[in-house]
Amino acid sequence: IQVTDCGTGIPPAQLTRIFDPYFTTKQKGSGLGLATSYTILRKHGGAILAQSELGKGSTFQLYLPAQTTDVSGPEESASIPLRPEEDPRRILVMDDELAVRSLCQRILERYGFRVVTARHGREAIDAVAAAVKEQDPFHLVILDLTVPGDMGGEEAFARIKLLDPEVRGVVSSGYSSSEVMAEFREHGFVSVFPKPYRADDLVQMVLTHARPIGQAPSSAG
Repeated sequence: IQVTDCGTGIPPAQLTRIFDPYFTTKQKGSGLGLATSYTILRKHGGAILAQSELGKGSTFQLYLPAQTTDVSGPEESASIPLRPEEDPRRILVMDDELAVRSLCQRILERYGFRVVTARHGREAIDAVAAAVKEQDPFHLVILDLTVPGDMGGEEAFARIKLLDPEVRGVVSSGYSSSEVMAEFREHGFVSVFPKPYRADDLVQMVLTHARPIGQAPSSAG
């Protein structure tokens, strides 16, 4: 569920605090609206993502668990080519939100990819180290830029590149004004993937940027 307004926007420094209880920029606001929404969604196994641009407005995207049966229509299935099951590519998704990790995993596995998830940068580094050791490298790593209280995508990818110099990384964030998002190539990433995004955009991004099948990483020494 996506909700977009055309308001004044939220300053980047405040965007990271909008879900904190009692935080508000309004004189008469209680600061509980977004905090309550966040709590309700988390209790239902969901997530809420926000992005905002000053002078243009804000977008909130709500994720809720879907039913387990496949209810996709033929139009969606036909819009994205299936990966060949006999040689699927391996994708790492790092995000601190369980709902986002689970959603990405379900979407990508549906199209034949092998998916590993990580909660933060340290887990992502461990996953890449194990993959290189097993000679089963990742064809793409998708890293959340900001992980509150833990290692985010920028630092994690710098360390991952030491393990697999040829790894391809995509940085994802709901904060479009971030310097890393604007100058992603200077940080070694092949692309950015702003939140919120649609399922078909996720699959198409992976198809576009993942390392070719069969291309192994060079030895890091």
